[in-house]
Amino acid sequence: MPELITTEDGSHSLYVKELDEHYHSVHGAVTESAHVFIDAGLKAVPGNHINIFEMGFGTGLNAFLTLVEILGSEKTVHYTGLEKFPLEAGILASLNYASLFHENKGEFFHLLHKAPWNENTEINDEFMLEKKEGDIRSLDIRDQFDLVYFDAFAPDKQPELWTTDIFSRIFRSMKHGSILTTYCSKSQVRQNLAKAGFRVEKLPGPPGKRDMTRAWKD
Repeated sequence: MPELITTEDGSHSLYVKELDEHYHSVHGAVTESAHVFIDAGLKAVPGNHINIFEMGFGTGLNAFLTLVEILGSEKTVHYTGLEKFPLEAGILASLNYASLFHENKGEFFHLLHKAPWNENTEINDEFMLEKKEGDIRSLDIRDQFDLVYFDAFAPDKQPELWTTDIFSRIFRSMKHGSILTTYCSKSQVRQNLAKAGFRVEKLPGPPGKRDMTRAWKD
């Protein structure tokens, strides 16, 4: 069972002893997710109707921050999160993300996790959620997503998820002009993204990381 930890910005994360891997940066879970996926991803997508795919739904933090970001705006999001190993309800209930925001925003974190798997759930007028339980290698979608959050465990822990084949599947699922963001900036990962057809750029990373990666389907 993952171990609950507190990261440097006060937000929780999980540590998986078997993989010696954390779900988020120990320098700040919320800080990292906001930097990599909201600032470099969501805020860079034009238009008001955005289809998002997340590889690795995990704790739901990226989905939660996305929902909080669009509250009160003209944007609407259809959010698809793919997770092969959903976390247990008890672990999710122990995370402190909701308490870090005003109550009228924090409640949405719990609604995201109450939503059933493998069906569309309207969280509010601005946010539709579909949590899919499954393997990325079964992904067979064409030209659907405007934005991809690639948040799998690190390449040295799960190298099979960072291959050209996986990125090619994701590339096909994305619309032209769409964006993929990830915390990882390893040269092999950037090469694999380029081989899959992406235009790849390196951006400044969140605290504790020099760089991150953003990739475009032109």
